[in-house]
Amino acid sequence: MISPWDRWYSTSCCLCCHVRTGTIILGVWYMLINAVVLLILLTALSDPEQYHLTSAELANDLDVMDDANMCIASAISLLMILICGMATYGAYKLRAAWIIPFFCYQIFDFALNTLVAVSIVVYPNTIQDYLQQLPENFPYKEEIAALSNVCLVLMVLLFIGCILSFKAYLIACVWNCYRYVSGRGSSEILLYVTTNDTTVRHL
Repeated sequence: MISPWDRWYSTSCCLCCHVRTGTIILGVWYMLINAVVLLILLTALSDPEQYHLTSAELANDLDVMDDANMCIASAISLLMILICGMATYGAYKLRAAWIIPFFCYQIFDFALNTLVAVSIVVYPNTIQDYLQQLPENFPYKEEIAALSNVCLVLMVLLFIGCILSFKAYLIACVWNCYRYVSGRGSSEILLYVTTNDTTVRHL
């Protein structure tokens, strides 16, 4: 009997890359994205008069993002850079434990997106509420708002479904990389023990 884990296990991803190479590319890509976000947030914190956005344009009286929220967002971006760096280093140096935090982040992100999809199904009117909060100059706002709730829900669910499928594929790639690195480490340890045992017997 082949377990489900072994049935879906593969050492290749994106049709041509090795899962180790794919995980390294994915980790670097996430690091670049979070580095850009962190740079934007730090720039906004250093010059609040130029980048401070109020929600007057969104017909609200509250600030969109104050300094405290920007500091929290900066800390999260910095943490994400650290987690992605650990995954990249773990895949490159064949250290499986370093990949686990990034894998846990992927699971958490997938769960959040799934909850968003479920909330849209349970509360479909939230899409119309969200559209009303968008700025007046938002592209195609009136055309989108003119659609029926059923059509909007189907479009949003289709979009979220594509995102979830892609995220699930990336999770599988990172998990296969973790299994590959773990198996590689176990094989090296077994080879080391076997070699030492043979050497001791010969002595």
